[in-house]
Amino acid sequence: MIFKLNQFDIQNNKNGITLRCPECRQLGTFDAINDQVIRITTTPDLIYLGHRRCPNHTCHAHVFVAWGKDNKALLSYPPERIDFDSSSIPTAVVRSFEEAITCHSNNAFTAAAIMVRRTLEDLCADQKAEGKDLKKRIAALATKVILPPGLLAGLDNLRLLGNDAAHIEAKEYAQVGKEEVELAVDVTKEVLKSVYQLGDLVARLENLKKPKT
Repeated sequence: MIFKLNQFDIQNNKNGITLRCPECRQLGTFDAINDQVIRITTTPDLIYLGHRRCPNHTCHAHVFVAWGKDNKALLSYPPERIDFDSSSIPTAVVRSFEEAITCHSNNAFTAAAIMVRRTLEDLCADQKAEGKDLKKRIAALATKVILPPGLLAGLDNLRLLGNDAAHIEAKEYAQVGKEEVELAVDVTKEVLKSVYQLGDLVARLENLKKPKT
C-alpha cells in the first residue's frame, strides 16, 4: 500500500486504533502517543497517519499506524503478527514457525508457506518420523503421535501448499496467498498444540487434584 503525501495537513486526533500488538501479541485499543496526525487528502477516503502505543502496561510498544475514517487500521509498522504460544515446543520447530509468521506479517505469503512446510519437516525430525520424502515422513508421524484424523489430513494439505510455494510445476492450490497461508498457520498451530501442549495441560489439571488420604 502506497500513500502519496503531496496533499496533506496536520490535525489533532486521539482516536484509539484496535490492533494486535507486534511485540506482546495481545489484542487491544492502541492509544495516541501524541495528538497530532497527518491527514492525507489525495485518496478517495481520508487516511490518517499517526503514532499509537500498546495499552498493555508491561509492553507499551510504539507502532506507526495508517487508518481510515472508520478508525480501522489499514497498515501498521511494525506489522501485526499472528498470536502463537510456543511453550513446550522444541526450539527448531518454533524457529521455523516464527519465521513463517514473520513472512506472513510482511505479506510474503510464498515464503510463509515454504516455512510452514519447513515447520513440518522440523516436527517430523523431532518425533523421529523417517521417510524418503515429507509425504512418507508425515505418514510415519501418524504412527508416533496421536492426532485427530482431520489434522492428519491437514498435514498433507500443508505439505501440498508448501510444494506449490516452492515449485513452479506444482498446482494443487489455485494460489498461495493471504487466506491460504492464514489457514495453514491455524492448522499448524493446532497440530503443534496437539503434539506438544495438550499433554502438559492434562498433567497440570491432574496435579491440581487433592492428595488421596
